[in-house]
Amino acid sequence: MSTAAVLAEVSNGVACWTLNRPAERNPFSAEIKQALLKLAQEFVADERQKVVIITGAGEFFSAGGDLRVVGSDPSPLNTRRIISVTHAFLRLLHSCEKPVITAVNGGAVGAGVGLAMSGDIVLASDRAWFMSGFPRIGAVPDAGLMYYLTRAVGLPKARDFLLTNRRIDAAGADASGMVSRVVPHDELMAQARALARELAEGPTAATALTKAMLAQTLHDSFDSHLLREDLAQAVAFSTNDLAEGVAALKEKRRPRFQGR
Repeated sequence: MSTAAVLAEVSNGVACWTLNRPAERNPFSAEIKQALLKLAQEFVADERQKVVIITGAGEFFSAGGDLRVVGSDPSPLNTRRIISVTHAFLRLLHSCEKPVITAVNGGAVGAGVGLAMSGDIVLASDRAWFMSGFPRIGAVPDAGLMYYLTRAVGLPKARDFLLTNRRIDAAGADASGMVSRVVPHDELMAQARALARELAEGPTAATALTKAMLAQTLHDSFDSHLLREDLAQAVAFSTNDLAEGVAALKEKRRPRFQGR
């Protein structure tokens, strides 16, 4: 399964999408965004796909918005139409119950940073780097970047990154909390695939509940969180996976989870 703009494969429950316009630095072009939307819809609907990895071909993860269309029709209606596709696939990734891994292989600029940070786990190559880009063209950060960034690094560091347009390398992104971990460039995809397989073979029902709970933690009061925790744990304890996990622990063997 592939498209010209985004290469896609599925193996053993793990989907991998590679933005495939390296000569153009994998911009958020109309074709890439439409491909990502289609793939995201399939990912959410297909029970055989349990985890997805998103990465880029070449030296860039994504250079963000396609500047070839910026300014061609600056009307608010056209701008919202262009952004709506971006928002559609980001909403699917954010709300789906399955883990999303972003493997940031190189430069991420503008909306590319938003896509990178949309991952539940953000793996960064030690060659990766990040830049807002928006101040240089007089635009407002989009692709969910302000939402993800403030939650990851806090307002002071988010303001510094988004208002000054300074470039942050992988070590700086790791130190600030922008990424989950940094790995050697040549090991990036191997580590991403190993992590994806681990998640795909894990207790996917509990993983889905955990992801849903985490999405609410910054909005809930403590009491509301405990109520959600109570209900989620009641569901988790009723699954076959929990029974299998307990049995495997007692028998000192690897659990064989089925996602039920």
